[in-house]
Amino acid sequence: MNLARLLQARADAGRPVRVGLIGAGKFGSMFLAQLRTTPGLHLLGIADLSIPRARAALERTGWDADAAMATSFDEALRTGRTMLTQDAGALIAAGGLDVVVEATGNPAAGANHALLAIAHGRHVVMVTVEADVLVGPLLAAKARAAGVVYSMGSGDQPALVCEMVDWARTCGFNVVCAGKGTKYLPSFHHSTPDTIWSLYGLTPEQAAEGGMNAQMFNSFADGTKSSIEMAAIANAANLRAPSDGLLFPPCGVDDLATILRPREAGGVLEHSGTVETVSSLERDGRPVFRDLRWGVYVVFEADPSPRGDYARRCFKEYGVVTDSSGRYTALYRPYHLIGLELGISVASAALRGEPTGATEFFNADVVAVAKRPLRVGEVLDGEGGYTVWGKLLPAASSLARGALPIGLAHHATLRRDIAEGEVIGWSDVAVEDSAIIRLRREMEQAFSHAETAAMA
Repeated sequence: MNLARLLQARADAGRPVRVGLIGAGKFGSMFLAQLRTTPGLHLLGIADLSIPRARAALERTGWDADAAMATSFDEALRTGRTMLTQDAGALIAAGGLDVVVEATGNPAAGANHALLAIAHGRHVVMVTVEADVLVGPLLAAKARAAGVVYSMGSGDQPALVCEMVDWARTCGFNVVCAGKGTKYLPSFHHSTPDTIWSLYGLTPEQAAEGGMNAQMFNSFADGTKSSIEMAAIANAANLRAPSDGLLFPPCGVDDLATILRPREAGGVLEHSGTVETVSSLERDGRPVFRDLRWGVYVVFEADPSPRGDYARRCFKEYGVVTDSSGRYTALYRPYHLIGLELGISVASAALRGEPTGATEFFNADVVAVAKRPLRVGEVLDGEGGYTVWGKLLPAASSLARGALPIGLAHHATLRRDIAEGEVIGWSDVAVEDSAIIRLRREMEQAFSHAETAAMA
């Protein structure tokens, strides 16, 4: 790794990488906390619908807001200060900007900001994974055509998993499964913003103090965020989605290679080369021993033919934990630091011209499923809300069923009654034509024929 050296060289030369942050929520705040102490990065501006919220994010993360703020982008460029604005378009167009960090969490806004940034020749670090899963293959293709980088955000689990998959393949190993851990029970699919903080062991007051959004954090618990992140990994690392959603098997770090292997080998996977999320809870609610709730992993194998005997012997000689056959093993990282690690993506895009994970395929999709019986005329409230949760499916299955993507299940009015657990289709809702729907249709047209059955 030489990104720190390259950043220091830019700092010494007085040519810092100039960054624009769109969205001053939790993820953006975590990035601000470390950007402040990273030589070679200059926060040119923050765009947020609430300027007081953006200022509060600076103050909360250790900045002297009065000293840091500029009154114009020209002043910010000259002085190294930061401009706060409600106008994301103005930030993207500001002179001298190198990298746009999109952290709004809104898929339609995220996609629009990415398109605008690409048109202005800015690199894009897409923190809004919902936008990436909805239209990411198309955004990445447009960025490549424009000669700029479109990247996942390091610190978020998809980018970290893609890095581990890349490591395994570069070493010549076959990737069997990759993913992350989470706290999961089947009942969590019914979680709502009213019940979420008890699942995290927090009071509403503690959540508010930490700047946590109930609907966003509810999507972590109800299975939606896991589905979205696994879809992002499948589409970036060319892996498969399970045929009927994530299994969420209870699994500790010592059992990754045993549980996350194909069924014919004694594991739970339909096939090799897939994504999966493991639970930190047994189905009866007991904690899993040495769980991976906050971490990421990759399960891999050496050449499965007899010619791989030497590598498998090396596994044993060097104390590598394997399944009972000695064929499958795993590496894991117990934590991810979310926005605190995002500077790696910014530096990689600006200084190396390389993404930290980029969507190239349309292997997986996330569709809206009813949390409870829904009635005609009800309005869906999208990811993490009261009405639907997001289920991972192969993209081909989603398209064949005419399923409604979870990223478009906001403000859609039902045309018929929907049973609990039923996948909601495009034909089941009334939605107004919009730029994001047209972009999604363009993505489907461009990439559905190229869906890859990964053999990683």
